[in-house]
Order: sequence, then structure tokens, then C-alpha cells
Amino acid sequence: MLIKNPPRWMLRENSATDEHVYLNRRAFMKGVGAIGAGAGLLQATPSLGAEDPSASLYPVKRNESFTLDRPITPEEANTTYNNFYEFGSHKRIYKLAQHLKIRPWAVKIDGHVAQEMTLDIDDLLKKMPLEERLYRHRCVEAWSMTVPWSGFPLRKLIELAAPTHRAKYVQFETFKDKRMAPGQKQRWYPWPYTEGLTIDEAMNDLAFMVTGAYGRPLPKQMGSPLRLATPWKYGFKSIKSIVRISFTSRKPVSFWEDVQPSEYGFWANVNPAFSHPRWSQSTEQVLGTSKRVKTLLYNGYAEEVAGLYKDLPQNRDLFF
Repeated sequence: MLIKNPPRWMLRENSATDEHVYLNRRAFMKGVGAIGAGAGLLQATPSLGAEDPSASLYPVKRNESFTLDRPITPEEANTTYNNFYEFGSHKRIYKLAQHLKIRPWAVKIDGHVAQEMTLDIDDLLKKMPLEERLYRHRCVEAWSMTVPWSGFPLRKLIELAAPTHRAKYVQFETFKDKRMAPGQKQRWYPWPYTEGLTIDEAMNDLAFMVTGAYGRPLPKQMGSPLRLATPWKYGFKSIKSIVRISFTSRKPVSFWEDVQPSEYGFWANVNPAFSHPRWSQSTEQVLGTSKRVKTLLYNGYAEEVAGLYKDLPQNRDLFF
């Protein structure tokens, strides 16, 4: 007889919000948008992506293997408090981020792959199995949120790319357009924003390519139309608005690692025992609440990812 032991972080079934309550809310919101009756409510949350042609794909079915031990952060809080340095360094970036042009949008896949390709974002969405996952998100600035992301496992895209044996790392790159994104006029930053994972990290089931949130296409300020979610790492690893994915034999130098390597390294795994050089990482402010809670090793996902690092020195370099 097969006995399935759920992960420690999975919310018990009797503690979760009833599925019909959540689905009814989403159905109601979708209906409101369709008839225009909730215009005032919808304007309060700048996240609709009304011009996004993928809107009809959402909401998608939730994968119940990925749930939470804390409430979902209110949508308005998550969509009005954002880092997106392409549009500026302040947190209320959501209005400026609406200048992001998300169509046409193509994603180039190159490097050590069987065949390089460029995929239109809508064609890519048709090829991928979309689902919803509930994830924690922990910023290196010591605040956190929880999000109902929609998207597909990164490993599915890797399977499509068919990397060769020479591919040891995956490098991600965002757009570069100073006319559209005024933050990119700041010459002291190494634009475009880049990030990287090892192949093993990228193939882990938690690594997720995000295309939507809260049952709709991904808001521009959250990295539309395609971003990465690696919930066991600090948030700056979850690169936004991806236009290129390269498979390489060399470890990439990420954006913030290039800016300040003593504070932001390649691995950036969450660990409350190792402080940032300028602040503690032992606790985090929960966005949208007055709560401050203890930070968990690997942001609570140690059972799923610790094995990736068993052969590496367990020192500060692994967590920054």
C-alpha cells in the first residue's frame, strides 16, 4: 500500500479555505469585469492586464501540492509595493510600470541547446501546462508576501529547449529599452537585468515560470508577461519580464552580484542565521499586515531543496 507523506509546509486540508469559496470569488470577479459593474473596485487594484491577449486563459486550475501555512497576501498590497528597478528605485513603481509594452513579446532560447529558438509569448503559453501554485516570497530587504502564482514548471521549458550535456547553468535576461523604462538610463547599473540558476536548481519542481497572479494575467509591475519564481531564494533571484534564456557552461554573474558582490551573491538562498551586511534576516515583515514573523530556512522549503546543496560548503556564501 502506498502511503503519501505530504511536505511539512503543506496546509492541512481542514485548515484551508474551501475551494468553492475561492472559485466563487474568482468567478464573481470575472463576471464583474465582463459586465463592467465593478469598475470602481477594479480601479483600486492596478493589476488587471486588460490589454493582455492571454486573459482568456485564466483562472487556471490550482495544483494542490503547493499550498501555504499562512493567508494569501491581499492583492492590492502585492500589486502596489514592488521592486522593478527598470522603472525606478522606489516601491510605488506600479504606475510607471504600466508603460511596459507586453506585446509583441518574444523569448529567445539559446546557448548549449539542441536547437536555438525564439518563441512568441502566446505560442509559448499554448505549449505549456498552466497551473496555479501558492508560494511564499521572501525579499532580501526582510519583507515577505504570499502569492497565488499562475504559470508552468521551469523544467517543462527546459525539456522543450533540450539542453546538451555542456549546459550547467541557466541564465535569464530581461528587456533593455531605455525609452520605455527610464530606470535603465542609470548608467551605474549593469543593464539588462540578468539572473542565473544551476541546471539542478532549474529542474527542481519548485522552480516556476510565472505568467499570471490572482487568477489573471501577470500585472506589469510584477514582471509581465513572464517572470521566474524561486521561493526558497531571496526575491531578487526571481527575475522579471524575461526575453532571453541561455544555457551555458559558465556560472552567470547576476545583476545584483555585479553591483555589490559582498552583499548579493549567486546563490541567495534564504537562511535566517546569516544576516545581510546591513540588517538581520532572522525575521520578516509580512506585507499587508502588522505582523513580523520568524524567517525559515530556505523560506520553509528546506525539505524540497536542501539536497541540492549537500555537497557545497554550508557557509554564508551559499546564502548570499
